[in-house]
Amino acid sequence: MAFSKDLRRLKIRKRIRGNVSGTEQRPRLSVFRSNKEIYAQIIDDVTGKTISAASSRDKDIASASGNKIDRANLVGKALAEKAKKAGIETVSFDRGGYLYHGRVKSLADGAREAGLKF
Repeated sequence: MAFSKDLRRLKIRKRIRGNVSGTEQRPRLSVFRSNKEIYAQIIDDVTGKTISAASSRDKDIASASGNKIDRANLVGKALAEKAKKAGIETVSFDRGGYLYHGRVKSLADGAREAGLKF
């Protein structure tokens, strides 16, 4: 019996999380994608705390015109700026079981453009 899309993604996500974890020096950039929105967090897994977060529901991003890919790029840039203020320059990228294209790739590209390294 084949897995549903959600179960397949969760299985991939679990496998990724076995390899990718965040430390204080190199936290994890975690991505969650819903049908309408995209959310990203920078997480220190040692202490279990979220250092910074951004989403397409933030007021400045939600009011921006463009499609979902354009908004994902803005989320990546906003998250990178918040990370710079918190003193973070490098992160480990956790795509959350999603394929690395479309909105997930756009978010990563936006974060890289704003100066985040991973």
